[in-house]
Amino acid sequence: MSESPSPSLHEASPEASTSPLDNIVIVLSGTQHPGNIGSAARAMMTMGLMQLRLVNPHRFPHEQATAMASGAQSVLDSAQLFESLEAAVADCAFVVGSSSRRRYLGDEPLSPAETASVLLETAGAAESAAPVALVFGCERTGLTAEELDRCHRLTTIPSNPVYPSLNLAAAVQLLCWELRRAAIAPPKISLKEDPGYMNGRFGPPTAEQMEQFYEHLERVLLGTGFLDPRNPRLLTRRLRQLFNRARPDTNELNILRGILKSVERPKKRTPRVKPGPAAGPEAGG
Repeated sequence: MSESPSPSLHEASPEASTSPLDNIVIVLSGTQHPGNIGSAARAMMTMGLMQLRLVNPHRFPHEQATAMASGAQSVLDSAQLFESLEAAVADCAFVVGSSSRRRYLGDEPLSPAETASVLLETAGAAESAAPVALVFGCERTGLTAEELDRCHRLTTIPSNPVYPSLNLAAAVQLLCWELRRAAIAPPKISLKEDPGYMNGRFGPPTAEQMEQFYEHLERVLLGTGFLDPRNPRLLTRRLRQLFNRARPDTNELNILRGILKSVERPKKRTPRVKPGPAAGPEAGG
């Protein structure tokens, strides 16, 4: 009697049903070695993450990627290719970049556990709308300064400071494990995070919507003279970090855009006059 074929990893995975993990994408930017793409795909699939996006890989598709995927071919087959990180995360509500590079602007990097928590929280709130992204740079140089600016927050794996070198696929595996570990914990759901509450008005905006806001903000600041066009870089980066830290929801972002529009095209409004006290009999004498 012949045995029936065993199910594939994807078929056997509990993530076949709806899960916040389904709304998380892994982005690899400028990957140099195709084997690392395959190994990353394998690391993803073992933790239940299936969405891979590739930004300008040096060689893909490639037989080394297929070989190193070791059964996770479905992740490679469905991988999406992009020409820039901006395009790859344009539809994402929250973006975390993985980097070992020390930065002197912005917040302290998130720990892997904190990264998993915030990504799953946002993915759960946006599961009917926008995905969230975890981004990794190329093996040799990591994410560029411009790519880091596209991330809402950064995360760092606390490796040995004497020898911090970590293989790309190993970094993907560690952070994907943190995501899975957090995903199987009891969920924390608030009313505001419910995608059905108030027709999603309080959901997180996409990265594209945030970029439109930053462009609008810069245009207004240039118009008022607050921003010096000869040296705008430091101010605009600090403003990005401020709003990335604040994480305004869609409703709040619309309010901010409305404020900017009112600066561009001020409206004259008649002040509301408060009624005075009712007239009474005069005091006689």
